[in-house]
Amino acid sequence: MADEAHGGGIQIHPMDQFVVKPLFGGDTVHWYTPTNVTLWMALTVLVVVLLLVVGSRGRAIIPSRGQSIAELAYGFVYKMVEDVAGKDALKFFPYIMTLFMFIVTANMLGLLPMSFTTTSHVAVTAVLALAVFITVTVVGFVKNGTKFLELFWVKSAPLPLRPVLAIIELISYFVRPVSHSIRLAGNLMAGHAVIKVFAGFAAILAVAPFSILAITAMYGLELLVAFVQAYVFTILTCVYLKDALHPSH
Repeated sequence: MADEAHGGGIQIHPMDQFVVKPLFGGDTVHWYTPTNVTLWMALTVLVVVLLLVVGSRGRAIIPSRGQSIAELAYGFVYKMVEDVAGKDALKFFPYIMTLFMFIVTANMLGLLPMSFTTTSHVAVTAVLALAVFITVTVVGFVKNGTKFLELFWVKSAPLPLRPVLAIIELISYFVRPVSHSIRLAGNLMAGHAVIKVFAGFAAILAVAPFSILAITAMYGLELLVAFVQAYVFTILTCVYLKDALHPSH
């Protein structure tokens, strides 16, 4: 976390926690190499399965803690999809629920000591965002045909401005997966890096109490960010799905 420098100072390396490393030694990472990212993504999937499948298997009248969390998550995402994208979007609820649970679980697991935050890597969030982008685009054309292009034609604007606005709308549409992925990864990476910087200063006796207080405050903030960023990613997915189902301005 913090190393003694040659001059007697302290070197802090906040980005070391984001390095992808092979699980079984070595330095080379191929596409098939099991890494710490692979491990923590697998653990994320396992936790989601245990919570949603095993935890709610009993379907008791008086729910257990696991069943209560599963039911709250189900109701929360279901209501979000219905309110934002409409009732005809509920057929995509399983996909959106899977996205939300994977992201929020990965974010929370990343707050455990010695863990790895998979959603802090753009390589992971970009795949999620690209999957959403491709899905809503295909849905838009399958459901609406060429009328999906009305999404880029602002009929309420004056006619001379419509071609200019169409270009802006088109660029904005193709930038969606970039902003969608960077927002999630950037917020998580920034928060974790700040926590590690404060943790590095904890080695200095004079500022240790302030550093520990700052770490505690940042950790509480990161818990909130872990949920909020999963929520933002999911609700943007619902907004994009609404555009695909109802493309006209």
